[in-house]
Amino acid sequence: MAIVLEYVSTKKEFKEFIYLPEKIHQGHTDWLPPLYMDEKVFFDPEKNHSFNVCDYRLVLAYRDGVAVGRIMGIINNQYNEMMGVKNARFGFIETYNDQEVAHALISEIENWGREKGMTKIVGPFGFSDREPQGLLIEGFDYEPVIDSACNFEYMPKLVEAEGYTKELDCVIYRYPLSNPPPDVMYKIFDRITARKDLEFIEFKSKREVKPWIVPIFRAMNESFGNIYGFVPMDETEMQEMAKKYLPVIDLEFVSVVVKDGKVISFVISMPNMYKGLQKAKGRLFPFGLFHILRAMKTAKSVNLMIGAVIPEYQKQGLNIYLSISTIKAAIRRGMTSVDTHVVMEKNDDMSNEFKRYGAFMIKKFRVYQKSL
Repeated sequence: MAIVLEYVSTKKEFKEFIYLPEKIHQGHTDWLPPLYMDEKVFFDPEKNHSFNVCDYRLVLAYRDGVAVGRIMGIINNQYNEMMGVKNARFGFIETYNDQEVAHALISEIENWGREKGMTKIVGPFGFSDREPQGLLIEGFDYEPVIDSACNFEYMPKLVEAEGYTKELDCVIYRYPLSNPPPDVMYKIFDRITARKDLEFIEFKSKREVKPWIVPIFRAMNESFGNIYGFVPMDETEMQEMAKKYLPVIDLEFVSVVVKDGKVISFVISMPNMYKGLQKAKGRLFPFGLFHILRAMKTAKSVNLMIGAVIPEYQKQGLNIYLSISTIKAAIRRGMTSVDTHVVMEKNDDMSNEFKRYGAFMIKKFRVYQKSL
């Protein structure tokens, strides 16, 4: 049967777009379902602030009346203006192993991008670097890492068959806690914590975290200017992010450094709750939240979610303070490893720092590009 494409415009189509991945990934043991209550907010232009600066298109592919694929097209006008580029993006692509469906979906977004005057398309990529980026191309034997792509091995082949080539690769490293950090790291940690001009914030309740949300994300905005795809967050987006993650944040894995009342560095990590997410099947109620919280308490690895040192305080050892703080917390919890956040492969400073601890790559993701 011929492939029929539909732009998502009705409540029924919106629901189909949201829940299609769990049908495609049925039986996929390494897939992490999203939290659907978050998905309904994320893809809703009236609730997600990112839509204010982006053109978009949500597309479903049908064969014989049955949904068999989806894709989102994005033009981030704010980013394009900042960087002086004319890029379209495709993201959140899901299909069965069917080149005809992949071709129809990707071609639709390419044509839309051309109509909008774009000269290049990249993807998979969302509104910004804060969403999972790229397709997993190496590391299928390792368990999934939260907030990263969990695609089938056939997906990169479907995209490459459409004429796409590498834009950039991103990687995740794993540091086994059985391999102690070099002694010099602890010496730097002790030197940093002895400084009288710095304040090291620890939180005892999530209520205490709330006043620091905006200062933390402001520090991120200052630090991430050279990160591919990064768009500064405004305070509305900061509050949206906090609302999403605050309910499941583990205070033992939050470290904040303050100087003269200003956040100058921070790290937020999270126990890898992938087993809980899988058991919850994307639904917090009636028992999903219980599965997630239980998985966090029993996790054997912790994921570095986000961290930063503002530029004027870099090269002073604060990054080592953040790393050792996380390592110490993981050891106290009886964990066996620390997994990094997604890092651009060409970010030599970050890669070399992780390798100094004895970390090794466990996953690689590829963002593709094609001229329009």
